[in-house]
Amino acid sequence: MKNIAIILAGGTGSRVGGKTPKQLLPLADGRSVLECAVEAFEAAPCIDEICIVMHAVWIGEAQRMCLQNGWQKVTKIIEGGHERWESSWKAIEVFRNQDSDVSLWFHDAARPFVSQRILVDVAEALKEHKAVTVAVPVTDTIYKVKGLQVTGYGLQVESIPSRTDYMRAQTPQAFHLETIRTAFERALASGDIIATDDAGIVHKYMPEEPIFIVAGEEANRKITYKEDL
Repeated sequence: MKNIAIILAGGTGSRVGGKTPKQLLPLADGRSVLECAVEAFEAAPCIDEICIVMHAVWIGEAQRMCLQNGWQKVTKIIEGGHERWESSWKAIEVFRNQDSDVSLWFHDAARPFVSQRILVDVAEALKEHKAVTVAVPVTDTIYKVKGLQVTGYGLQVESIPSRTDYMRAQTPQAFHLETIRTAFERALASGDIIATDDAGIVHKYMPEEPIFIVAGEEANRKITYKEDL
């Protein structure tokens, strides 16, 4: 199977603050968040090709990184959409006419520390499953809250579900091309796309397709706020 990694770097990183999106900010070793994420897939033997999805304003910066780092697997840098699902759909459209034995891997550029172990496990899972996600167990107590605002106290606790029933999603999330394309086509036909990631699209609009979970790692965390850097 040909494995194509889609690095989703089209966000503006508004929660980090500043004018530069978080995926272009430097980490402790001087490399940007995006560089670290791409290099993980560049180094993975199981990955054949990489496509970077960027905000239009920063495409030139991604091109500069490709030249500077000598990345051999990056074949495409495309403009992202306003929402995450739009960026994913644009990538699907680019590769929709590939041979049937192709998988698309969607990875948040804001997760620069994905391990080679995770990538190997996802590749192995794709040999038997058409939809694969990465997740870690929930360790904090989870509150289900009421929407009512109580002055001085915020939201009210409605219930406290068992942590054993929940996991926290990570990326990459990988799918056989036909599976993710069909799920997105159904979502678009519905006229009301509601999902926060690509596994959510498959779960909601292609419920007959089971989603296999590969064990994630706490180190595969997402950089969301300035403190995360």
